[in-house]
Amino acid sequence: MILYHGTNIDFDTINLTKSHKYKDFGQGFYLTDIRKQAEELASKRSRLFGGYPVIQEYEFDEKLLEEGELRVLKFDRPSEEWADFIFKNRNRETNYIHDYDIVIGPIADDGVAYLLGLYDEGVIKIGDLSKRLEYKNLNRQYFFGTEKSLKYLKRL
Repeated sequence: MILYHGTNIDFDTINLTKSHKYKDFGQGFYLTDIRKQAEELASKRSRLFGGYPVIQEYEFDEKLLEEGELRVLKFDRPSEEWADFIFKNRNRETNYIHDYDIVIGPIADDGVAYLLGLYDEGVIKIGDLSKRLEYKNLNRQYFFGTEKSLKYLKRL
């Protein structure tokens, strides 16, 4: 399968320490199998931070997801478990760190932070949070969070 990474600066070596903490699935390297999604992210990043839109393409053998070589967590759609996992990873107070090599699942638009805040304050319950996130503009993201997982990405 081909995965895409949208950025504003081209690079040859993936450095996990340069990625931001407190993202949906934690600190790691994020890709998508939807080229348009990567293009939109690259354009947004270049507008916000300078540089120019860059779409990096990587080859990944998806059979590895089933073979047990890597610790993989997959969310096929928004669910309570998905919403709870995102909440834990984005929560700056708990500094949650998981041990998955790869996490795959939907992403939500910028409104997710607002909804997570409502959940954190006890205004809504986890079931309501996952239902509300279902109606956001969801796409798909692939998180590679360990050096071991990065070895299976081949830049094209």
